[in-house]
Amino acid sequence: MKGVIMACLAQLVNEKFGEDSMEAIMKKSGFDTSKRFMATEDVPEDKAMGMLETTCEVLDISLEQAADAFGEYWVNEYAPKIYGIYYKNVDNAMDFLLMMDEVHVKSTRNIENARPPRFEYAWQDDRTLIMTYKSPRGLIDICVGLIKGVGKYFGEELEVTKLSSEDIKVVFKDIPA
Repeated sequence: MKGVIMACLAQLVNEKFGEDSMEAIMKKSGFDTSKRFMATEDVPEDKAMGMLETTCEVLDISLEQAADAFGEYWVNEYAPKIYGIYYKNVDNAMDFLLMMDEVHVKSTRNIENARPPRFEYAWQDDRTLIMTYKSPRGLIDICVGLIKGVGKYFGEELEVTKLSSEDIKVVFKDIPA
């Protein structure tokens, strides 16, 4: 996994839960407590997943709560600073979500060992989108949190439901039925 995900998680924990919590997470996850994640560094999958699990334990929150917090923070605080170009000229959640597959391809094209998730889209009706999350990491709960964060960023009400280990239903509530 790329270090940018871990760097965001560390920044979120430091800001929202305090440096002591982040230090405990790092120590319990087997990282040096002074470690700073670099965006393009490769973090071994088992270590990254262990850090996510440890975050839930140390903060005494569920994976869903952690995923929602991460998604909101990534979309609204972290990503606009480093991926701002992808936010320009997009003024609604639907358009933003529909470009995510292309964004993942473009933003990682020149990054060695990058394996971002991919997305497929199918419309159920005029305001219901089924997003298929394709990744061997199985982090669909994080994806759900990110989609919720997109709704918050654009000030739109989204109904987001995990249907399976790959499929997410997004209802754009602000679009008339």
